Amino acid sequence: MTWADFWALIATLNGEATQESCQRLAEELSRRSVPDIIGFAERHAEALYRLDQEKFGTLPVIDLTVLDGRPFPQSSDGFLYTRCAVVAAGQSVWESVFSDVDKFAPYTSTECDGEWLLYVPDRAYELATGDEWDRSTRYCFESYSNRDGWPHLQDRTTP
Repeated sequence: MTWADFWALIATLNGEATQESCQRLAEELSRRSVPDIIGFAERHAEALYRLDQEKFGTLPVIDLTVLDGRPFPQSSDGFLYTRCAVVAAGQSVWESVFSDVDKFAPYTSTECDGEWLLYVPDRAYELATGDEWDRSTRYCFESYSNRDGWPHLQDRTTP
């Protein structure tokens, strides 16, 4: 699947990864070939992986503070769901955050939760084949897996 095809499918979300919009996307994707579903999963994982960077992951949640007023840090799951929300917002938003971290910050809000986007490839595959998704993607999208995006973590793990 090309990036253009991936972003065209993402555009069907209308900027938000709600349960309903992600179900519609999974249904649309399930009408395509299995290689297209796999290709979507690969592009999705890569898009999330590229966002897995310290400059984004260390941003605080913009609408929360700890009791003493300090910024509330993103959890690893929260950071993953935030990255999903950025992808769901579309290609122009996704591309813009790389040059301006302030454009990523609004997606850290507790109101922006893109978790449903994570399940689209699995759901589409299951709808298309009747089988459960049992496949890994080339890129791991779990938080902190992009070692190049987290140079300070590399420093801590190097003897």
